[in-house]
Amino acid sequence: MPLDQIGQTLASFYDTLVAEGVPEHLAVLVRRVRQSETPSEPGTGDAQEARAGVRGAHLALVVEDEPEVRALAEALLEETELSVIGCDSAEAALAVLQARGGEVALVFADVRLAGEMDGLQLARAVATLWPRARLVITSGRAVARPDVPEQAVFIPKPWRPLDVLVEAERASSAPPPPLT
Repeated sequence: MPLDQIGQTLASFYDTLVAEGVPEHLAVLVRRVRQSETPSEPGTGDAQEARAGVRGAHLALVVEDEPEVRALAEALLEETELSVIGCDSAEAALAVLQARGGEVALVFADVRLAGEMDGLQLARAVATLWPRARLVITSGRAVARPDVPEQAVFIPKPWRPLDVLVEAERASSAPPPPLT
């Protein structure tokens, strides 16, 4: 079963998730994504999704609320084999993941985001619901490594383009981790 279908199945069993011990904040996020039929946030429009479908089956999802930084990361990742979709919030990213999660090879997200969720909450949701996606978390805050999932990579801001490109290469060429 593709990972995006797994996410849809999980979303339809919200109460069961909570009863079985899935943290309630993740179950709530899944339910919210399920309830939204289309991405409503800026940064996930039809033009970007159409552009993302042109290059290949693997996507890079850039989640950054600062438009200039998001545009820079998008431009950088467009030079790779990955198609790119930019989002300005974790909620918009979850909507894209809900629709196309099986195609997402890389999630490149800032810790601080506009909206109700931050990048760390997004990273935990991605690690739980779409474990095959490579997680790269970034922050300009003075921390050595925030509390990110074990499999996530942390790159402090200002990040070097080469570091981002290396992670994109790993995401597009590495075999996906086994499902657990």
